[in-house]
Amino acid sequence: MPDGATIGSGLSRYHARMYQTSSYSGPLPAESGPAVWIIRELAAAGHMALLAGGCVRDLLLDRAPHDYDVATDATPERVCEIFRSTRKVGAQFGVVLVRRKGRWVEVATFRTDGEYRDGRRPESVTFGEAREDALRRDFTVNGMFLDPIAATILDYVGGQADLRARVIRAIGEPAERFEEDHLRLLRAVRFAARLEFAIEPSTLAAIRGAAAKLARVAAERVRDELEKMLVHPNRRAAIELMVETGLPAYLWKGAAWEPRQLDAALELLGRLPAGATFELAFTALVFDRPLDEIGRICRVLTFSNEQRETTLWLARHQADLDDVRPETPSLASLKRLMAHDAFAALRDLATARLRALPDGEERLAALERRLATIAPETVRPAPLVNGDDLKARGVQPGPLYGRVLAALYTEQLDERIATRAAALQWLDARLERESSSLQ
Repeated sequence: MPDGATIGSGLSRYHARMYQTSSYSGPLPAESGPAVWIIRELAAAGHMALLAGGCVRDLLLDRAPHDYDVATDATPERVCEIFRSTRKVGAQFGVVLVRRKGRWVEVATFRTDGEYRDGRRPESVTFGEAREDALRRDFTVNGMFLDPIAATILDYVGGQADLRARVIRAIGEPAERFEEDHLRLLRAVRFAARLEFAIEPSTLAAIRGAAAKLARVAAERVRDELEKMLVHPNRRAAIELMVETGLPAYLWKGAAWEPRQLDAALELLGRLPAGATFELAFTALVFDRPLDEIGRICRVLTFSNEQRETTLWLARHQADLDDVRPETPSLASLKRLMAHDAFAALRDLATARLRALPDGEERLAALERRLATIAPETVRPAPLVNGDDLKARGVQPGPLYGRVLAALYTEQLDERIATRAAALQWLDARLERESSSLQ
């Protein structure tokens, strides 16, 4: 392998000075097995192949990687020749998926990128060497390679030094990196918050200078980054860093924030449990906006139907557990909340809200006592009567049909009616009143 004195021309003095190889002594997790097998197969076929990117960073930080990517000098066509089970997902950019033991591993050819015109992808790529591939990546901590066969780290960009210094630094000129792919503005924030690193000053300044470019990023890509930030326990730190860099105004079309909104959202985010869902954390981020505006934001950010419905449900009912007075909400209303799939998230949201109040702990204790009195089997019981009972009495589906069934089920949830006989008696009396009112 070349040493630091003989790295190819064209590198800045900084990157030439930073290049180093070092041994890797840590164990490789079992989950790396498919990727390592692919690397061995590529090596046996005469190719250079390495673990690349985020998995190397996480291994050096003694964290469990989410996935393992492979970088190689083999072209996509060659990768498809060597392995039977492959899927071309971006062959024009050098990316092929290889299947091994039920897992798809991303195998990418070393490359240099051509001109970026859309703030997302290069117009063309040229396949090349590991050094060139490292220099076209986003941040130094993501630009290292690991040779699992030789147990060696290849670092062309100073990533190991920045890991030790706990900083996120753009590779090369920061403004150029963010001009190439505007989503890197959010990625820098996410990595810094997740790893509890600082952003290196020139990189931070470049983010501030390019913040408005985030508006050009496709909404689904922004949502994906937001989701990764908000499901992480360091979600508050991520949003704080976004505020520091001026990014919130460009998260979605028409985004507007008053200082009080950001302050209140940060406080609420900071009180959520570590394992909060994306929908819960996003509700905390926008909790004080009108429901129709929250719905619009969800649509703009291309939430799934389930994500949007859950977010709106949480926002609609966020204050329903605040009151500690008896029967507020009513027993039936409380049971309906408890029956919803997102009730655990609503409970977490209520806990976060109440803990901001002077009597919050008392309110929480009262809420817990009341919930403890409700037997689980009474939360979503089978209705004591149904549509067949109404049809037997000559009532056809329509407004009256639904209104009467809903009212009777409320009586059942409120535990004022406990038997089918009592339910039928109530039904007959209600239908008689309805009939009389129409005469």
